[in-house]
Amino acid sequence: MLIDLESLLQGGCERMALDESFDFSKEELDGVFPFTTPVRVRGDIVNRAGIVTMRAAADGVMQFICDRCAGTAERQLHVPMEHILVSELQSDDDADRYILVPDGKLDLSQLALEDVFLSLPSKLLCQDDCQGICPQCGKNLNEGPCDCKKEIDPRLAALLDLLDS
Repeated sequence: MLIDLESLLQGGCERMALDESFDFSKEELDGVFPFTTPVRVRGDIVNRAGIVTMRAAADGVMQFICDRCAGTAERQLHVPMEHILVSELQSDDDADRYILVPDGKLDLSQLALEDVFLSLPSKLLCQDDCQGICPQCGKNLNEGPCDCKKEIDPRLAALLDLLDS
């Protein structure tokens, strides 16, 4: 979704409110499509003393497969978004700090998508203390312990013999 920021960038107005919903259901993450409901972006874009700043937050629900136990999980997302918008850059060194809007049109859906995906952790867990699965029988250890006998490292088996005698 393109937002026209021309009058804001040129000082014609001071504030623009944002309240948009975006469908990210076709966006893939590790073979899964985690966003089954729209992601809502709310906030505003403000021009103060010639500096145009966007402050908003993206809220949504994410469904995924836990990286540790392979169970399905759902998590509420709240991603703060804060960017300085400029119509031109003074140098290439500034490209990482500012969002360039050369024609006065901001693609809010693309910016929200990037911010949401960049905010995700590298490992998605169903809960912070997820126990994972048993490496021998494959039981989900979050549901309780399994009946497997723990394997003894063959290098330490001689020490166990000493303890038993």
